Amino acid sequence: MTVVQGHFDQAGTLRNLQPHMATKAQATTPVPSTPRVVSVTSGKGGVGKTSLAANIAVSLARCGQRVLVIDADLGLANIDVMCGLTPRYNLNHYFRGQQSLESIMINGPAGTSILPAGSGIQQLTHLNSAQKLRFLEDLDALHERFDMVLIDTEAGISENVTYFNVAAQDIMVITTPEPTAITDAYALMKLLSTRFHQKHFHLVVNQTHGDDEGLEVYQKLTIVSNRYLDISINYLGCIPQNQRMQEAVRRQKPIVELYPGLRISSAFAGLARTLIESPRDRDPKGTMQFFWKQFFTMNKGGES
Repeated sequence: MTVVQGHFDQAGTLRNLQPHMATKAQATTPVPSTPRVVSVTSGKGGVGKTSLAANIAVSLARCGQRVLVIDADLGLANIDVMCGLTPRYNLNHYFRGQQSLESIMINGPAGTSILPAGSGIQQLTHLNSAQKLRFLEDLDALHERFDMVLIDTEAGISENVTYFNVAAQDIMVITTPEPTAITDAYALMKLLSTRFHQKHFHLVVNQTHGDDEGLEVYQKLTIVSNRYLDISINYLGCIPQNQRMQEAVRRQKPIVELYPGLRISSAFAGLARTLIESPRDRDPKGTMQFFWKQFFTMNKGGES
């Protein structure tokens, strides 16, 4: 695990907590030819997942990454609102066959790109297999344009949530220290592990009152997962609670742009660096289309 600068100086503590999850050797590897696809997901709503995705995206762009953010909450989208954008088209038009991915893609803050979704379209909360395969094929056609793709999923364990998490190469689970949020984060990882054979997860604890609180949440999740699940959890770090986050949401700007000097903005910058430097899954899923075909094979007969 890579140590986040400053207040995430926790590698020694984590090794003592979980000896078998010690830091992997940081070997020099060639720059991958395909983007790293990371789902940003949560078992519970209200944990700050979308604002976290927006701020990580800007922080990654500031590190020189070419970033695409996909708003995968197809029923209640808000990444564009979070960034103060008013797209003409969105993923609803794409899945209806009315627009291409290129035509709905918009410019986001700090040079990021965004694939926005729409709100209040219930039928798109359950994509069919043809829509899913087309999306993955069209997304892969864009692979040379981006270094990092963030998929902001909806909260919970719906069919779309599992689809986007399984399609991603890395799964970043967001929780807060609230007991219900921790329980729901565990439930999401349990579902993805037992039903969809996902074994590796990244964890970010949002809205903490200190580094120790984030570590405590990580420890609770690793203890119970080690007892009942065959998974590994990589702790990326925590984001401190800050009252100005609500102001940033109201002003429809990422907090890292409004207040770059705050501790919370430094935490996002450190989190972005940690994500860039962390090794990819040792068992890569291959292209997104290939893995989705596997996923659909496992679940054929589940669609009407």
